[in-house]
This record gives sequence, C-alpha cells and structure tokens, in this order.
Amino acid sequence: MASMAAKTYNIATLCLPRDMCKAEKNEMATKLGFYRSRRVAMVTSKNEKFSVRTSAGGTPRSVKTINGKVNGVHVGEGTLFGNKNSAELIKDSDIDAPAHSSLHGNFVEGRFVYRQTFVIRSYEIGPDKTATMETLMNLLQETALNHVTSSGLAGNGFGATREMSIRKLIWVVTRIHIQVQRYSSWGDVVEIDTWVDAAGKNGMRRDWIIRDYKTQEIITRATSTWVIMNRETRRLSKIPEQVRQEVLPFYLNRVAVATEKNDSEKIDKLTDGTAGRIRSGLAPRWSDMDANQHVNNVKYIGWILESVPINVLGDYDLTSMTLEYRRECRQSSLLESMTSATASLAEDSNCKNNSINRRPDLEYTHLLRMQADKAEIVRARTEWHLKQKHKLH
Repeated sequence: MASMAAKTYNIATLCLPRDMCKAEKNEMATKLGFYRSRRVAMVTSKNEKFSVRTSAGGTPRSVKTINGKVNGVHVGEGTLFGNKNSAELIKDSDIDAPAHSSLHGNFVEGRFVYRQTFVIRSYEIGPDKTATMETLMNLLQETALNHVTSSGLAGNGFGATREMSIRKLIWVVTRIHIQVQRYSSWGDVVEIDTWVDAAGKNGMRRDWIIRDYKTQEIITRATSTWVIMNRETRRLSKIPEQVRQEVLPFYLNRVAVATEKNDSEKIDKLTDGTAGRIRSGLAPRWSDMDANQHVNNVKYIGWILESVPINVLGDYDLTSMTLEYRRECRQSSLLESMTSATASLAEDSNCKNNSINRRPDLEYTHLLRMQADKAEIVRARTEWHLKQKHKLH
C-alpha cells in the first residue's frame, strides 16, 4: 500500500491498490482521519495498522503510531469522508507544537530546567512489556547530554563544557539513585525534567523527574553526583574556576528526591563469603564502550542483575536502585556479578524506606568486580516489590 499527502488545497489524498478498493465492505472498514493544521492522513482497518505520513510546509514527516497512539497520544478515528462529528484526534496544543519539540526538548522555568519527551519503543521494553531500568537510565543520560548541548556550553567532549574540553576534562558519575513508582508501557510518552546544582566543593549534582506525559503523574525520581576526570590520565580533578563559572548560572537549589527518602547510606562490600550468588565470566563488548572510551555506566545494570534470582526478576518490580561507581571498566576485562539478600525488612520496624512511600518486599546488595584481581567496579543496592498481578492470586 502507498499513501501520499497532497499540499494543494490542504487536502490529504490517499492512493490504494486496485485489489484493496475491490474489498467487500464487511471484510474491511477503512477509515481516514484528517488533521487540519498538519494535513495528516491516517488509514486503519479492523485487522491492520498502516503507516501515517504528514505534510507541514511541504516537507513530509513521519508520525509514530503505536498501539492506537500517534506520537504516544491516543487518537480517535474519523469516517472515510471526514465526518465533522468524529472524535478529536489530538489536542490542538499537541498539533501546534513544533515538530522538533519532542526530539530536542526545551528550557522551562527561566532556563533552569531542561525538559524533553520520549516515546517508549518496542526495543526498550522487557518481558512484561514495560520499560526496563536500563531504558530509564539511558533516557536520563540522554536528557542530561541534551541539556548540556542545548545550553550552549557544550565543547568537543561527550557532555563536557568548552572550558572542560580545553583542559581535556570529562564528567564521570560517582553515585546515582533512582526510584520508580511505575514503569511505562510500550508506546507511552514520558516527559523528563533535569537540572543541576553544586555538590560540595568539587562535585555537581544532577536530578531528574519523569512524568507520564498524558496524566502528568510523576512516575520516577532520580539524583546523581558527578565529578571531573582528566580524559588522558584518568585521574580525578578539582573543578577549575573557569568551569565553575560556566555552570554556575544553571544551578537550581531543588531536589528531586527528598532527603529523608534518599538512599545516601554507604553500601556494604560483598565478599566470596557474604555473597549469596556469584555469576562469573561476564565480558564487556566493543559496543558497550561509550564516547569517553570506557564502559557506559548503564551497561553495569544488566551485569548486576545477572546474579539476581530468576524468580525475583520475573515476579518482582525493581523499584529502587542505588549505584556507587568505584572504578572504570575496559573492554578486555572479565567481570563477576555478586548478589546477597538483606535481612527481612518486615522484621525491622525501624527500617528506612528508600522507595516512594512504599516499604520494599525484598532488598539486595550487589557488587560488580574484576574477575582477575577482584577490584571493585560498582557497588549497588536494590529494592523490589511484588508485581500487582501476583498479589491478586
């Protein structure tokens, strides 16, 4: 099937193969919806989902259609000849938004907060058809990098400012804590806000909140601490005053995770004697390396979960994760993933609740280390809640 949007008279035209035109009415009910301001033609049938094309200003642009949603927003359907009483396809505010707004984001609150929206793709979901923790971390990282780029501070490094690039410096994360209230499903749209603030004398804190775009419900909160490293020597560095002056105008004194709910406690080190499960022989690949020539920090999450019991992965949701980064990892390294369950949280009435207003059902401590010399790479702590479908049985 081929479809084409015509520019003349703002009318969308549709071309169908002859065989399709001969189809009996009871075999296929074809409907065509018109988007007035963007000249969009959408064709659907009872059994099929066809592609959508738009034309705005003479330039064709694809519209994402997933599970009955266009760019993540539920749409209605008009009749073949554009019934004026058909359901509203999309809100006017969404139609009139710039085409690039969902791709590059924008500044809000006087340029202190950077906001970007994303559609959850099919390759970003897990077995339960919802976004994974790795997906969320990747989206947080993408928003942070786009924040730096859109601010006008970006140098020639990966997320580095101009003054940092001159001095061969890069940002590296030392700790990140993320709390998930609910995971989005395939086709959902999420809206991410991020901002930065000082963290001590030589660190920077970056926070995020993720909202459901449709309901504006906050579904994820995250906070992280970053320090500066020399790109060539791989040694940590103090923040040069020139760099501090670059980022200072963007500092916002606000936290995404309240102090009393933030997992700021030190994570205990696991050993061969204290680990309940050990998974060895994990090998980083070339594709796991990032632009700063070390393993992307999000990749560690998958390796950490390799030593979590399979029934936990299937029956529980990962609702809180804290990562303490100890050292870099290169492609030639072989890794070991270690996991140990903590004491029952139900037995400790004074247990600090690090998730969002919910006491976890399970808590684990993790360690990712070099297999050869046992050097630590990442310590982690996770909290899990039994999935709702299992609570009902």
